[in-house]
Amino acid sequence: MSTLHSVAPVFSTTNLTRWLEHYRALGFSTRPYGDEYGFASLDGVELHVSVNPDHDPLRTAGCAYLHVDDADALHARWSAVDGGRAVTPVDTPYGLREGAHHDPDNNLLRYGSPSRT
Repeated sequence: MSTLHSVAPVFSTTNLTRWLEHYRALGFSTRPYGDEYGFASLDGVELHVSVNPDHDPLRTAGCAYLHVDDADALHARWSAVDGGRAVTPVDTPYGLREGAHHDPDNNLLRYGSPSRT
């Protein structure tokens, strides 16, 4: 039996440089792999991106959920970054405080921390 160790979602973009710069502004360390692929990592979380000239932000955007220690602090940091769209964290009935960030390609990073209430 094999053990899973991590996961790395692969998002789509039409502009690799813009994607890498946006995630760098969010606090990730980023690096390209050639002209059509790249990586972003932060605190042990790794995201991949692939250039897709047919990417449609309304149909082909991806999503990842991040468990964080403070959703409000992350929201404050990420909402200050230009080029994306932030969703303010709210308390959920299932005990999490959740927010979100859409990147310029409409890929969604949802995140949550334990609710304070």
